[in-house]
Amino acid sequence: MATHHAAPGEIVDLASWADDLPNEKTKAIIKTNDIELARLVIPKGKEYPNHKVSGPIVVHCLQGKIEFTAMGATQELHSGQLLYLVAGEPHSLKGVEDSVILLTILISS
Repeated sequence: MATHHAAPGEIVDLASWADDLPNEKTKAIIKTNDIELARLVIPKGKEYPNHKVSGPIVVHCLQGKIEFTAMGATQELHSGQLLYLVAGEPHSLKGVEDSVILLTILISS
């Protein structure tokens, strides 16, 4: 079965998507040639080692708490907070609590 991506003008209810946290599902929301938007579930204790992406990113914590390391600093990102990184900036993260984040990647042409 193909993954459903939101169509232009389609409403996406992020609150209800956060409700299925115990199912530990990562969901692609939008993927075009210009942007990728995904809801990621980060279980408590799960670590994502240092990596980078080709475009700028915005990481928005919808629920829970994560440790986010970039630009020589580790910060806690709490529910309702977001941060922005430039293209190619190495970063890593770890779930401090069971968490849901909204990841936006701008695709570099």
